[in-house]
Amino acid sequence: MDTILVFAGGDRLEPDLAQELPVADLVMAADSGYDAAVSLGFAVDVLVGDLDSITTQPIPGHVVVERHPVDKDQTDLDLALELAMRDEPSRVVVVGGTGGRLDHELATASLICDERWSEVEMDWVSSRGRAHVIRRRRIVHGDVGATVTLLAVGGAVTGLTTRGLRWELEQATFQPGSTWGVSNVMQTPIADIKVGSGCLLVVFPA
Repeated sequence: MDTILVFAGGDRLEPDLAQELPVADLVMAADSGYDAAVSLGFAVDVLVGDLDSITTQPIPGHVVVERHPVDKDQTDLDLALELAMRDEPSRVVVVGGTGGRLDHELATASLICDERWSEVEMDWVSSRGRAHVIRRRRIVHGDVGATVTLLAVGGAVTGLTTRGLRWELEQATFQPGSTWGVSNVMQTPIADIKVGSGCLLVVFPA
């Protein structure tokens, strides 16, 4: 499987956001992420979670529903990502997940960088911007002059080398908590970012 979209709850997503999303082989929703997906015109294939906040009813019969108890040790999005990985996708794009609660937003940022999905290309698109997880090398796209922030997550990032940014980096080391990578600027429409080790979160704020 190539690309899976996983819709998370919490956002009021603008229709234009749908144009930023890739063509998916499978569309999943975590609880009220189902509402977000439907609002953007996506047909959900799999619905995961405790379903305590979904409002769109009824759920069509073709949707595979994996229901979990309300009292559980993982968020609905975490459960959805675990299920998505069973199909061995090459890329997963989380959609939404930033509205309403700061703790949920921070948890999502941490979740997409989890070592469990280290072999999968992970992205996050929401009303607040977009983010890309980089563990080796990726080409990222953005408007010339756009703000882009680079953050080390879960440990040190070493061997960080960039091309296409205003302030280039060459074999740099970023420590978690460092603000060195905040508010860089896209110098060209694409940036080539390489990481020797560690997990780098590249963020384009809206």
